[in-house]
Amino acid sequence: MASPQDSARLDTWIWCVRLTKTRSQATIACRAGHVKLNGERAKPAHLVHPGDEIRVRLAGRERVVVITRVLRQRVGPPVAAECYTDHSPPVVRDATAPVALRDRGAGRPTKRDRRAWERLHGTGTGAPPR
Repeated sequence: MASPQDSARLDTWIWCVRLTKTRSQATIACRAGHVKLNGERAKPAHLVHPGDEIRVRLAGRERVVVITRVLRQRVGPPVAAECYTDHSPPVVRDATAPVALRDRGAGRPTKRDRRAWERLHGTGTGAPPR
């Protein structure tokens, strides 16, 4: 049986190692089923131990971490990174993001160019053109 020093609440540990910004966000994620401990849904008060695998799904990204050290208090990012081994899949970024290109030497965009760009992208103040 593990000693109390080798365990901590799941939501507290997630917050301590900075996987979430607040402890309440970690609790909400656990209650919503976005956190799995060793492959099973876990409640926020479930105790975690070194060697446990945690899968956290936040903001459309899944983080897979294995606990190497149990924390009960929030620590700085360098120390937090030493408390788990990250096995998360790499983040896929959209390489085809549109970029506004202008001809070399064309100078600054004019007001007319800016308004045309805003009409094209659906941004701006919404005021009708004169």
